[in-house]
Amino acid sequence: MSSSKYIILGGGMVAGYAAKELAKRGLGPGELTIISADDAFPYERPPLSKSFLSGKDKEVDILINAQEWYAQKKIGVKLKTLVQNIDLKKRTLRASSGESFEFEHLLIATGARARKLDCPGNDLRNVFYLRSLDDSRNIRDNAATAKRAAIIGGGFIGMEVASVLAQQNIETTLIIREDRVWSRVFTLAMSNFFEHYYASRGVRLLKEENVVQFEGKERVNAVVLSSGNQVACDMVIAGVGAAPVTEVLAKTGLEIENGVVVNEYLETNQAGVFAAGDVASYFDKIFNKRRRVEHWDNAVSQGQHWASVVRGDRQPFVHVPYFFSDVFDLSYELWGDPHDARETVVRGDANSPSFSVWWLNGDRLVAAFTMNRPDEERELAPEWIKSKQRMSRELLADQNRPLREGK
Repeated sequence: MSSSKYIILGGGMVAGYAAKELAKRGLGPGELTIISADDAFPYERPPLSKSFLSGKDKEVDILINAQEWYAQKKIGVKLKTLVQNIDLKKRTLRASSGESFEFEHLLIATGARARKLDCPGNDLRNVFYLRSLDDSRNIRDNAATAKRAAIIGGGFIGMEVASVLAQQNIETTLIIREDRVWSRVFTLAMSNFFEHYYASRGVRLLKEENVVQFEGKERVNAVVLSSGNQVACDMVIAGVGAAPVTEVLAKTGLEIENGVVVNEYLETNQAGVFAAGDVASYFDKIFNKRRRVEHWDNAVSQGQHWASVVRGDRQPFVHVPYFFSDVFDLSYELWGDPHDARETVVRGDANSPSFSVWWLNGDRLVAAFTMNRPDEERELAPEWIKSKQRMSRELLADQNRPLREGK
């Protein structure tokens, strides 16, 4: 049995950034082991639906730390290692290979897995889900010869993949269940802008449609929809959400509810056991609600925060939720939580590629979206959300007035 002061269960972004932060804070030789079911060292996930998928980045380009870095820091990395049993009383993990690991502090970072469509034909070849490097690699390889692609899901994964494939001259159809793209987050005006932008670049949008089945003998050749429409295709990519990976934790005594429940220090209900990233359900002290976030920034920040807590800097995790996306020639960012907002204010022209949207709950700013806007807006948005700044609607709407007047 090998023994480590720190074990990270999961080899994703949390692990890569937590390891980097621990190293900065004086990690000793042999004190950290990362146990990963993946076959690759920790890598950045945003490129999987952006630059890596498009072929601009190679695998080595998206590693969080170079492979040799771990050896230099004497950090153990166990790849293709599936943990099947966790005994928190004995503080041990046992892998399917029979290998056992003993720990003092455990960080659970098992992430989330893509939700699968439950319909006839979902086991046909060329039906893909995008979650891992291997998924992205397979989609990229198949896109090299594909002529027609069906993308299922109007959230950010579907939108990013549709953007990449359309730019490769693949006839791309985006199929969404809702009445507009990313309706869970976007306002109607934002959805309208992006739908027109995509359509003008050759993406066909089918809205308020459900997948009934995939057709084909060995490979998918069509998607059958609830309206009776059929979409001919060489490949399908479905982005219909993700679920936290918690099965191995079922009998550990950990509190599980939409992920692993942690407090403001990322601690579970078991001493010395933490959770971070996609699998962690944490208490957001800014919005006073529990949330689980499946975005890059959250994994980075929580991995770093765990490292600081276990090295003695015991501070609560207080962080403004953040998301960014690149589609076609556009880049945008989103901060906060728009779901409890009562009104929105647009700054700029929502029919152009340069505007921002500000969500308010009363006079309090709770979320902001910026696309091709001045740095001032990008800098002030998270600052004001975190400080619960009271805002002037007139100031937000008047792009001829500097926002700093509102401070």
